[in-house]
Amino acid sequence: MSDDRVTINEVGPRDGLQSQSRILPVSGRLRLVRALEAAGLSRIEAGSFVSPKAVPAMAETDVLLQSLKQSEPNGRVNYSFLIPNTKGYGLAREAGAESVAMVVYASETMARRNVRMGMMDAELAARKIIDLARGDGIEVIVIVAVSFRCPFEGAVDPAIVHRIADRFVDAGIHRLVLADTIGAADPAQVGTLLGALAGEHGPGALGCHFHDTRAMALANVYAALEAGVRWFDSSIGGLGGCPFAPGASGNVATEDVAVMLRQMGMETGIDAARLLEASDLATELTGTAPGGRVREWLRGQVGS
Repeated sequence: MSDDRVTINEVGPRDGLQSQSRILPVSGRLRLVRALEAAGLSRIEAGSFVSPKAVPAMAETDVLLQSLKQSEPNGRVNYSFLIPNTKGYGLAREAGAESVAMVVYASETMARRNVRMGMMDAELAARKIIDLARGDGIEVIVIVAVSFRCPFEGAVDPAIVHRIADRFVDAGIHRLVLADTIGAADPAQVGTLLGALAGEHGPGALGCHFHDTRAMALANVYAALEAGVRWFDSSIGGLGGCPFAPGASGNVATEDVAVMLRQMGMETGIDAARLLEASDLATELTGTAPGGRVREWLRGQVGS
């Protein structure tokens, strides 16, 4: 991958929709994924294999996956699916998933509030799934929740994140994604932590997931870019927010990240006009997607 090529991993269909009051049917979720594909997104977190009682918006993800497989678009799109545990992994494998994402934790309280187990137990469960996935030929992405600050414990010691990186990058995962789950990180903090991790493991092993709670998500993307990171999660229309983390507002909007990267001369493969259509569709489907801060400007550019 060239140094100016950046992967945007679109998480709207999963992270964006999971906390919405309006529950979309599979047909609506499929429409959103297809619009994102048409915009040039090559990596899409399409859903999760979790209990529909816990997360009703993610019910019938197996049906969604089968629909995606039956009519794949031109060009290769990688669909990933969040899994909470071994049972979720089994469901994803049976449905034909080729890429899964799982969460580990940089704070004990967040782990217990989210999955009712301690940090180390969550890591052990993740390692078991990594071993299973290796044998099954399934790609694994590991997300480190509250990598910078926890809503319950406050600032996270960077040494904890370094320890997690040491354990999981060496396990041969596809990507380790540091999540600013409540949007509390600042660019100096991001640059310091990602610079150190990139020096130890190489920037190609890393990704970032930023929320825009304090309006610093784009600045944090830039800081991570400067550290060499070339993988960023984002959500169309700024949808999202962790339902298990108090204070977590929307994810950084895909349209904001894409426009910033393009203006900086980076390559993303994204079509601006089609991305605007996807953003408008997200608002139409949910009634809540605020749209990126750049959306109205982008509308004028596309229409001119």
